[in-house]
Amino acid sequence: MGDLFVLAISCIFINNILLAQYLGNCPFLGTSKKMETAVGMGMAVIFVLVMAGSLTWIVNEYLLKALDVVYLQTVSFILVIASLVQFVEMFLKKSIPALYAGLGIFLPLITTNCAVMGVCLINIKEEYTFIEALVTSFAYAAGFALALILFAGIRERILLARVPKPLQDTSIGLITAGMIAMTFMSFKGMV
Repeated sequence: MGDLFVLAISCIFINNILLAQYLGNCPFLGTSKKMETAVGMGMAVIFVLVMAGSLTWIVNEYLLKALDVVYLQTVSFILVIASLVQFVEMFLKKSIPALYAGLGIFLPLITTNCAVMGVCLINIKEEYTFIEALVTSFAYAAGFALALILFAGIRERILLARVPKPLQDTSIGLITAGMIAMTFMSFKGMV
């Protein structure tokens, strides 16, 4: 149990998928202008990533390895992730139309979000058990959501500040993201 806790803390803070491994930066920059959108995107990524991590582990273990077609990993993982995102998109459209409208184009982009695919591949590469894959999938997604929400809070404050014209919008966003990444680097060596 302690090992799973250390694994989760490592995925959230030390090996944060956004800030340490630099995966998933497009939705990170695109959905972080408003806190509501960032929280919604974070929750959608948590759901998709936990489901994708679990299902891709099962597909790899019991289908691809059993049939000796592990070379189809990428294609099969993309199919699993795309199906899950379609499910989330339909659910949000029916249940929470405001969040669906707020996420806009970024919701379908979860399908091509390299963070989701990256975590699925990390789970396989590290040869995690199903429980470990489930924990890392949730922890990486929680780290993604944490970084996204922190960044959205800072960006909302930046909108109220006087920022020199050359640094406005994306430029100050990238500088801020770099500073947040540097603060997360301070967790290195804790575990």
